[in-house]
Amino acid sequence: MWLLRLLTAAGLVVDAYVHAELASAYDPVGAGVSEGALFRIQAAAAALAAVLVLVSGRSRWVWAFAFLVAASAVGAVLLYRYVDVGSLGPLPNMHEPAWYPKKTVSAVAEAVATLGAAAGFVTVSRNRTPSRQA
Repeated sequence: MWLLRLLTAAGLVVDAYVHAELASAYDPVGAGVSEGALFRIQAAAAALAAVLVLVSGRSRWVWAFAFLVAASAVGAVLLYRYVDVGSLGPLPNMHEPAWYPKKTVSAVAEAVATLGAAAGFVTVSRNRTPSRQA
């Protein structure tokens, strides 16, 4: 179980680092929520999820939170890479039809964290389910 926790946390830490590092590059002047602000929120959520997975990896809620953070990040990067969604309310148009090294590393780390969090959730859930005897 510790290997799963470390793998998931590592993916989340890489996600947090890349989003925090790139945030200032996505701070355009204008109304609404900037992409840089969304990157900072993602970085904070990923860092929190990584700490929680390491500290309290026996909780289904922790694994569920880690899954939501990682899956939303990998889903967003894939969506905005391949689809020009446009602006959604106060959210900016985040379409970026290119892959570059930091984006690729982040997407891979998010995918690893997503799979790890899903496996962690299933593992913890199985360990908590009382066994039924016939």
